[in-house]
Amino acid sequence: MITWGSAWPSAKIINSYLDYNNLVFLRFFTALVTMLPFLFVDKKNSPISINITTYLNIIFVGFLFFLYNQSFFIATDVGNAGKGAVFVTTTNPIVTFLIISFFRKNINYYDLFSIMFGIVGGLIVLDVFSLGFFSLNLKENTYFVYCSLIWGLMTVLMAKGQEKISPIYYIVVTYFIATVISFVFTDFDKIINSNILNYEFILHFFIVSCAMSIGTSIYIFSSHKLGPVNSSVFIFSVPFIAMIAANIVLNEKIETNVVIGGILSIVSIILINKKKYNIF
Repeated sequence: MITWGSAWPSAKIINSYLDYNNLVFLRFFTALVTMLPFLFVDKKNSPISINITTYLNIIFVGFLFFLYNQSFFIATDVGNAGKGAVFVTTTNPIVTFLIISFFRKNINYYDLFSIMFGIVGGLIVLDVFSLGFFSLNLKENTYFVYCSLIWGLMTVLMAKGQEKISPIYYIVVTYFIATVISFVFTDFDKIINSNILNYEFILHFFIVSCAMSIGTSIYIFSSHKLGPVNSSVFIFSVPFIAMIAANIVLNEKIETNVVIGGILSIVSIILINKKKYNIF
């Protein structure tokens, strides 16, 4: 969670060096290479022995991973990194819960009450009540919403997809799919001719890469072991880490509406987590 929180301001900095497509490819490629050695310590349920349903799950999640990272880099480039981290990480567990409730067709007034806290909190973070609901159409807010929705869906699919395959294999193959997809859109001439061999880019790209190689990999593993809702709850430490990191690195002001909205969303997550859910 520390690497996730720190990644948001770092992503904003490295956006000034390369375009989104190139950054997405480099991030996935680095994560893939980093995770490959772990295949040698986990030889259970290799990709050769899994069924077609799990393969389709991995391919779809890999595609969603690509979309999420595109939205992530765009959002941090055009928007406030700290605010985005608070919104995305406090609302996507609610999205996860809503998806699960849809499949189970099991939602009551307590659930609706809990969800309302999260929805109101998210709107406060985006300052909708001051700027008006039209502000949801602003580019910076739109991509934050995309991130939350995509990650919520991914959490459910990742938990389901690991039922027939080792988490390590699942992570590596998913990263491989996302790397292949992002490869198609990569401009290697721009990467070669860019000024990325300097301290600032290397440091902040390292942080962004660690967020995926370490933070995301652990999260994927936990989504199967703990369940999608429970694993999502651990994200609530990210907003505070991200706000502090953005304040230190980018000198972004910690706004009152972001803090209040984030707290309301966290309350929503805690209320939701009092009940235990399975995916289907």
